[in-house]
Amino acid sequence: MAVTDWLIGKSGLAPRDADASRVSSTPPGRNYREYNPEVGANQAVTRVKLSTGVTLAFMEQGDRSGTPVLLLHAWAESLRCFDRLAPLLPPSLRVFTLDQRGHGDEDKPPDGYDLDTLATDVVAFLDAVGLSSVVLAGSSSGGYVAQQVAVSHPDRVAGLVLIGSPRSLNSRPPFADEIEQLADPVDPIWVRQFLTWFPLWHDVPAWYIEDRAREAVRIPANVWQASFAGLISSPSPTEVGTISTPTLMLWGDRDQLLARDDQLALAAAIPNSKLVVCEGTGHLLLWEQPEFVAAHITRFVGRPALWARPGSRP
Repeated sequence: MAVTDWLIGKSGLAPRDADASRVSSTPPGRNYREYNPEVGANQAVTRVKLSTGVTLAFMEQGDRSGTPVLLLHAWAESLRCFDRLAPLLPPSLRVFTLDQRGHGDEDKPPDGYDLDTLATDVVAFLDAVGLSSVVLAGSSSGGYVAQQVAVSHPDRVAGLVLIGSPRSLNSRPPFADEIEQLADPVDPIWVRQFLTWFPLWHDVPAWYIEDRAREAVRIPANVWQASFAGLISSPSPTEVGTISTPTLMLWGDRDQLLARDDQLALAAAIPNSKLVVCEGTGHLLLWEQPEFVAAHITRFVGRPALWARPGSRP
């Protein structure tokens, strides 16, 4: 299950030709830039039209020649959930954060929330910004999407970081009835109550929690429901395919949503994986312990290694 060295580095990350035509206009009232593949995003919030038909927002930071890392947020969050993590990552990494469909301030189509489609969006994003492969790091259900990318498009995933991510979401959680009864406008009071399903064991800044509540309120009720249904109805990636990419798993031992046995089963299903336990922390590991997450991502990505895939060397 555990490995001592991972096959991560800049090798094999030669950019594909970015499609400069996949650009759309700036939405009113938002300070967005159009994506220019020649200069990158340069830490501005940028929007890009994907071949899957959706336009999504993303941010980019760090050295454009560094190892690319794409951070995928959890269900009902947005790229802003990484506001405390991203500044802790070394500038030598090229870090992307992305709003997934239906979330943040971008396109909210009525459908397309199954794992296959979400994974296809991720690959389309890599195509749009000219990346052949990345290290994918996903928080909670963002890691579930990352697993699907690793199963469906293994050549596009150089490494996998799963932050409190499930092996399967096919069981019905206790809050399912509440999600199915939502109507517009989504009640901010309900959103704040919903967040209490995930207890916090460490202090989290009030502004950060308030930001998560505000972004959840902006999600229409039908997208809450469609995205939830898509996650719990999609087959578990590790049950329908094999993940061979080097994988780091981070998990809090007070996680009341994902039991230890769940994480051990996921680690066993990914042969080239390592499980690291953060003691005294719950499911919202990203919220509670961004320093812990940043340190382990940095160490994981920085491991010296060789590439086994053909054409992966510089």
